[in-house]
Amino acid sequence: MKNNLLLIGAALSLSSCSMILGPSTVDVTVIGVNDFHGNLLPTSFRVPDPADRTKTLTVQAGGVEAIGGILAEARKANPNTVFVGVGDMTGASPLISGLLRDEPTIGALNSLGMAVNVVGNHEFDYGFAELMRYQKGGCNSNDAAKACKFNNTFEGAKFPYIAANVIDEKTGQPALPAYKIVQVGSAKVAFVGAVLKDTPTVVTPAGVAGLKFEDEVKSINAAIPAIKRMGADAIVALVHQGGTSGDAFDIVNCKTLTGPIVDIAKNLDPAVSAIMTGHTHRGYNCLVPGPDGKDRTVIQGDALGHLLQRLDMTIDTRANRVTAIRASNVVVDAAKTPKDAAMTALVQKAKDLTDPISRTVIATLGVEQITRAAAPNGESLLGRVIADSQLAAAAPATKGGAVIAFMNPGGIRADLPVNVPNASKQVTYGDAFTVQPFGNILTVITLTGAQIKAALEQQFDNPSAGSNRLLQVSRGFTYTWDNAKTKGDKVSEIKLNGQAIDPAASYRVVLNNFLADGGDGFTTFAQGTNRLGGDLDIDAFRAYLTSGTVTPDTTERIKRLN
Repeated sequence: MKNNLLLIGAALSLSSCSMILGPSTVDVTVIGVNDFHGNLLPTSFRVPDPADRTKTLTVQAGGVEAIGGILAEARKANPNTVFVGVGDMTGASPLISGLLRDEPTIGALNSLGMAVNVVGNHEFDYGFAELMRYQKGGCNSNDAAKACKFNNTFEGAKFPYIAANVIDEKTGQPALPAYKIVQVGSAKVAFVGAVLKDTPTVVTPAGVAGLKFEDEVKSINAAIPAIKRMGADAIVALVHQGGTSGDAFDIVNCKTLTGPIVDIAKNLDPAVSAIMTGHTHRGYNCLVPGPDGKDRTVIQGDALGHLLQRLDMTIDTRANRVTAIRASNVVVDAAKTPKDAAMTALVQKAKDLTDPISRTVIATLGVEQITRAAAPNGESLLGRVIADSQLAAAAPATKGGAVIAFMNPGGIRADLPVNVPNASKQVTYGDAFTVQPFGNILTVITLTGAQIKAALEQQFDNPSAGSNRLLQVSRGFTYTWDNAKTKGDKVSEIKLNGQAIDPAASYRVVLNNFLADGGDGFTTFAQGTNRLGGDLDIDAFRAYLTSGTVTPDTTERIKRLN
């Protein structure tokens, strides 16, 4: 009898333990957006034609109304859903957000329930102090004319900005948290972040003053032990660096990924279950083996909110590990997605404040759209137009007497106009602002012919191998580059109006202040002398567009060999 009672007691004890422990697995959905750039409204995006995948269809994709609708549906299907950012939520934004210092975008992300965002390079566009204002709120901005105009106050981001590899140079301490652990249902999911270590080469020096950017892999891996001590059940890396793939964004488990993110993915701690990426504005869903040889997901969702990265994970909370993961890129098709009512109200408020300026027609083009897509030689039709606009603004002697203009392709943020069809061929101020949103100052400097040659050679001497930063050049300036030759000896036949550039002669050159300060790795430009500031780039662009019907010049200015 005594033994029977013991057995009954043991059985009750085991049953009680089982009830206390409950299920050991939980399904968690992570939805991420990368390189949003304040695009509150949808824009044109090409998707594979389901009837013929050799063709594409253009849809209006993105916008916070549709993103809100997708998040609502996801949360209804699985309450254990978390929304994250993979950098560049703000900066280089269209007028609807940029004219209001991106405060509408941060307000939207707050309302959409963003849990965490890794900083991208564009979070540093206006300096670290302004980034901290974005985090903490307030109206003490370095652009008081735009701050707190969306509301009379600004509460700041309700989500943390993170990055394991951003260091305060004075103290040697991290400038931002390395990670954020989010309780998602019964699971603790850690998001650990890093921004590209080359951020100082793509942001103005003032934007990253006092900061040091360390190796992405070393910084993330150094944070893993602390994350484990905090009892995380799963670890997801948010890395604002990326690559490209030969496969479409909807191809699952692709093996064609190239670019800086590949080496990062190969070396991140095996405790990281998946890597959500950004920066390169490409859509891909690939597998890359980690240091343990096991494949893991590396995903990116294009840009501007066109796609949302999605991870559906099954997490064993007793074993603190992910047992299954399914990754996908979700098209944010504005026409097919229910709208979020709160986002509709927010967008309307921003439009009411900015539309009187944004909708003003400033020009009629000779074509429906001028595109920024680069040809094999590195030139784009829109790049030529912008370079010509800057030369026109700075050519008068009173404006610096420039004879050559250089424009960085990364500063050309959209086609002109963004959306097609455009049967009227009209361009609004909002269209122009979307192309040139930074408010950079045109700067005229003196360079020798030898320095111009050195700067052109720096186009092929970038931190990311194979990612040439080919400058757009103004009318009358030509040169040849040979892809088969070694770095430092690729450029030849540099001419101005048909005459060879004299290495010893001096030339007045106009470029934006970002390039003039050595941005994008063009350190030679920072050596320029007799510096003179001028118009804002957007004002020069607008003036050029309004001066007459603009049809892009199709004459080759840059010749490529091999």
